[in-house]
Amino acid sequence: MISESGRVAQTALSANGMGVFLWDVNTGVMRYNDAGLAVMGISPHEWDGRLETLGERMVDTELPAVQARVERALADGTSFSLYFRVRLPGNSLRWTHTQGRVVSDGQGRPSRVIGIIRDASQELLAVDQTEQVRKARSDRRRQAAIAGSLNEALAGAVTVSDVAQAVTSTELLHQLGAATIALGLVDDGRVVPAGSNNLPDNWVQNVHLGRFDEPLPLSDVIRTGEPVFITSREQYIEKYPALRPLLAQIPDATAAAYLPLIAHGSPIGAIGLSYNGKAHFTQDEQTVLTAVSTTIAQSLQRALLYDSEHELASGLQAAMLPQTMPHVPGVDLTVRYRPAHPPGDVGGDWYDAILLPGGQIVAVVGDVEGHDVTAAAVMGQLRIALHAYADEGHPPATIMARTSAFLAESDTDRLATCILVHLDPATGRMVTVRAGHTPPALRRPGNGAAWIDTAGGLPLGLTEPTGFHTYPETETTLEPDATLLLYTDGLLETRTAGIDTDTRLLNTLRTGPQDPDPLADHLINTMATCTGEEDDVALLLLRRTTHKPTATRTPRITVSISRNNPDSLHTARRTLRTALRQWSLEPLRDTAELLACELTTNALLHTHGTVTLTATPVETDRRTLRLTVTDTSSAPPRRRSATEQSTSGRGLVLVEELATAWGVTARGNGKAVWCDIPLVRD
Repeated sequence: MISESGRVAQTALSANGMGVFLWDVNTGVMRYNDAGLAVMGISPHEWDGRLETLGERMVDTELPAVQARVERALADGTSFSLYFRVRLPGNSLRWTHTQGRVVSDGQGRPSRVIGIIRDASQELLAVDQTEQVRKARSDRRRQAAIAGSLNEALAGAVTVSDVAQAVTSTELLHQLGAATIALGLVDDGRVVPAGSNNLPDNWVQNVHLGRFDEPLPLSDVIRTGEPVFITSREQYIEKYPALRPLLAQIPDATAAAYLPLIAHGSPIGAIGLSYNGKAHFTQDEQTVLTAVSTTIAQSLQRALLYDSEHELASGLQAAMLPQTMPHVPGVDLTVRYRPAHPPGDVGGDWYDAILLPGGQIVAVVGDVEGHDVTAAAVMGQLRIALHAYADEGHPPATIMARTSAFLAESDTDRLATCILVHLDPATGRMVTVRAGHTPPALRRPGNGAAWIDTAGGLPLGLTEPTGFHTYPETETTLEPDATLLLYTDGLLETRTAGIDTDTRLLNTLRTGPQDPDPLADHLINTMATCTGEEDDVALLLLRRTTHKPTATRTPRITVSISRNNPDSLHTARRTLRTALRQWSLEPLRDTAELLACELTTNALLHTHGTVTLTATPVETDRRTLRLTVTDTSSAPPRRRSATEQSTSGRGLVLVEELATAWGVTARGNGKAVWCDIPLVRD
């Protein structure tokens, strides 16, 4: 409640065009009386007590100096007096003058600020032509230019290197009127160089760098948290006597300013400036330099956080990528990974090569949606899943389908594209499966280059309307001395209009070196000039050599069965029995014959023409038999309910009960239904 004397005082102030305010430092709430709000051009119902609202009414270029002056008064527990302009309704400006006194609590901490505010328009107008006001206007323009130049320079600064380059630029040096500048950062109890301009190297090393407890300028202000302003060479020698010999290297310097860079109460570095011909620092100059140091500190803190997160993410991504590629007889294999430039967030591009028993290889390139740590983590999960399914001996389409289902069922909303190639180096037989990924390219032995026409499926993580994850296989032959290129779309993406990157990539592949290793560098470097390195790139080159590997071939039988030839089914059963005996898998005879008959009969009933039965030991342990029945129908088999009186409908039920795994693989011109039968069940 306001006392009678308080009301009289407020009435007197109002009569003289003055208002009063009370700022609660702890809560941040600012209260004005009606006269104070009138000076600010704010109606009572508009005022919400927030400092942000007050800042919106002030002129942007004047706000940093006002904030710096008030913060200094809070730190010192003193009073302040300053002029600033406010924007009135209608967008006109009014000069105001405010005075405030800091009130501290019992522990000496600032708790409240009490003050007055008045309309200073007429006062300043009356002396507008005086030298003092002209100089003030000149100083304000200079201060605004400095603030604008610094903000513009730091606007695009992302990394610590970017900030250091902007802070030590010649343009900012001229704006500050300084002759030299040095920037040092805190690192494990020392000050380390981050950048300088117009200073000898030994000056930077001996004057600005050292441990916090050493009597050196940057260490001094970092340790105390207080700026240092030196206005003569004698004062400099008195404060830092050990540096007397080095002053001869900057003979024109007459003043220096050293300012700590403090963010959230912690010192992260300091800047040092020297001036030629300067004899003193005005209060406004000190305020501007303090505001400059605050802005730099905030940018540096963001940059340090970015660099730290990017280093962590890059390390995570590097750890997720395979450290070495397997040695595969008959194959030259080369991989490359190039992060985006300029440095951006970590991506989810990856490559991999999986060596299978028998000397065969699965080559993979993929790209997870997004550029962040989550993308890198999902990439690592997909690599593990692909490895697991490939090691289990599944066909390429099944590997891709199971990986897609794995991603769809995982706790993430990310999608991924992928291309997988299963190659037998001995024969050149190559099976390709694509999940929303860019098609592979091929350089033939005669230096011709072309795209490989491959069927494609949905990106990993998406399910078809039928509920299946289906991926067609494309079978081709990789000739000796031919080179296969798998890559992510960063190698093709560009924002430059008129550039046919598809054609350029084929030309680059065709004209590059023969060996995959220099060819990979040639592709990266040449295509980077076209795309501008706007996205990450993962690249895998696989060249089939003329060397014939000596790896043991996986045993296999293949039998054709026709509905027009009843004896063909009996022939298939006899061939299967003989093979199981040769492979030491004879205990599987009854189960294998039963499931082979069920699968082939089902295929013959629902398709026209001939079906093919293939049997082979699974290459991971040779203790599991895989049966595959291929037909010309793309319709997947359906599980039907069978009653006790039914004569059909039990085929898939038997497969599910007797096999440890089964699936359907789309082949472009039909499908393959497969199942695995273990020698010993779990």
